[in-house]
Amino acid sequence: MNPSRLIFHIDVNSAFLSWESVYRLSNDPTALDLRTIPSAVGGDSASRHGIVLAKSILAKKQGVTTGEPLVSARRKCPSLTIVPSRFEFYIKCSEAMLLLLSDYTPDSEPFSIDETFLDMTATIHLFGDPIIVANQIRERIKQELKFTVNIGIAPNKLLAKMASDFEKPDQCHTLYREEIPQKLWPLPIRDLFFVGQSAQSKLEAIGIHTIGQLAACDETILKAHLGDKYARLIHQYANGIDDSPVAPKEPINKGYGNSITLSRDVDDYHSACQVLLSLCETVGARLRAHHVRCQNVCVELKDWQFRQHTHQANLKDPTDSTSEIYHVAARLLKEFWDLTPVRLIGVRAGKIQEEDCYQISLFEDPRAVKMKEMEKTVDAIREKFGTDSIKRASFLKKDSLVDHAVSKKKHLPRQAAGTGQVSV
Repeated sequence: MNPSRLIFHIDVNSAFLSWESVYRLSNDPTALDLRTIPSAVGGDSASRHGIVLAKSILAKKQGVTTGEPLVSARRKCPSLTIVPSRFEFYIKCSEAMLLLLSDYTPDSEPFSIDETFLDMTATIHLFGDPIIVANQIRERIKQELKFTVNIGIAPNKLLAKMASDFEKPDQCHTLYREEIPQKLWPLPIRDLFFVGQSAQSKLEAIGIHTIGQLAACDETILKAHLGDKYARLIHQYANGIDDSPVAPKEPINKGYGNSITLSRDVDDYHSACQVLLSLCETVGARLRAHHVRCQNVCVELKDWQFRQHTHQANLKDPTDSTSEIYHVAARLLKEFWDLTPVRLIGVRAGKIQEEDCYQISLFEDPRAVKMKEMEKTVDAIREKFGTDSIKRASFLKKDSLVDHAVSKKKHLPRQAAGTGQVSV
């Protein structure tokens, strides 16, 4: 680890809920601030379908967690106020934050829609002491954009991200190398980035309960229980070791993707297609919002044994149509899935082209043209009145597995994911 590096990690507090509050207050200054009550951004509050995408601090204190079904959240917190998502507006909030952050360094890496890494190594001398600069950024975001963030300051991305997860909201924290024994090692093992529930159970079974105990453990013992590659990774993380660079924004020819971990395993084609359609809604909307088209569609599955399977196909003509992407995705699913129960489904649009750079077909089906115009109209309606203001009939059924236009908030780090996709 290069001790001279200086990395900031900016994390929006309760992002979707904060941005929803910003939208409502900007349209009606007398509106109730969702951040001050037990509330959540989720699916259809009337039908109680969908999952919690974001929750307020008061809802969190009552046990509500991101990703849990709304029915479960209601049981924990009967007074919970649930509002639909407004995803297109959230993208604008994220982009506004990135523009503000560009005042401090050109070296940034969006980690998800609400998280960004800044490499301040080459520019911090222009602004002053790191903690003072971080607080200036935090205050600017609060005053200019009307939402709050946490900022972690450290010599690498891993420690910066861990630092931003310390006390919330609206705080700046440091986690320098010399602070690791005091600030990082006493934390429970579940707080270490990339340690999931399964790994936590295995580690606790051999007496490892804190990050410090993991850092001190013989790596050979960890490999025997967790496998070589993963054991090495989390052992390095526990010791604060991470040499990954702050990479620039993905070039346009990478891709747009979305995936969801399901609340239950799926083993039938109809339910899986419903999930695919939900994912394609978000992917298509993002392509249209960014004025780009894709010429490749890939479907990703992860089964109940965590084995990953993918299948992809190139398109004859570039498209930004949700319907076209979905039809290809559904065909791919039927071609390669043997109905083994799956717990994660993903869709990725690749071979991206800018809207004004693709060749128009002289033989394009007039019905397809009308469908694309309809989808743009739907985008506009959702932008103005909210994502749930208009939805496909298939998502109105009581047995619907997911809401339409689901979004995936977090990503794996680049070195672990290895996809190079732009996902939300």
